[in-house]
Amino acid sequence: MYRINEIFYSLQGEGRHTGRPAVFVRFSGCNLRCPFCDTDFSGYTLMSADEIMTKLHQWAACRFVVITGGEPSLQIDDALVGRLHQAGYYVAIETNGTHALPDAIDWVTWSPKDQFAPNVPPLALTRINEVKVVFDGAHDPAPYLQQAPDAYACLQPCDTGDVALNQQITTQCVDYILQHPQWHLSLQTHKLLNIQ
Repeated sequence: MYRINEIFYSLQGEGRHTGRPAVFVRFSGCNLRCPFCDTDFSGYTLMSADEIMTKLHQWAACRFVVITGGEPSLQIDDALVGRLHQAGYYVAIETNGTHALPDAIDWVTWSPKDQFAPNVPPLALTRINEVKVVFDGAHDPAPYLQQAPDAYACLQPCDTGDVALNQQITTQCVDYILQHPQWHLSLQTHKLLNIQ
């Protein structure tokens, strides 16, 4: 059984696959507590793999599934990834990188959070397709790219909840990318569009 916060269909709002229709499976629970986290983990539904697959069937035309959280690596396993592949899904995951993942996941996005949370365990990933760093203007993202030099690199301005501070951070983020063109700008377009 898996602790599922929600399953929904929308557009991928961040990173390399921005704008792509996706079914999101949001797992509940995380081993970190980042101050900007936008997910309420107080409630969840225990679901079997069969129940998850039945829910996904509501959007049968979409074969791109994003496993997210919370921290999905605390629960995702080979069995569920196998079921998703058998049903024809391309499986992407966003993780803080502190736990190992099933090898068969198609796209791994590492979103490091050690600059925001104390006592973060070391990187446990063996493969990274994308590094998506939340940029707050106070921390240099270069060391993350050194750990995954072949990954697609995204910088995402931190949403602090303060409009003026967000604008300042976004300006700093753009300036950083212009000076370090190996990075790409990632905006939380789902928030800009006011969609889930």
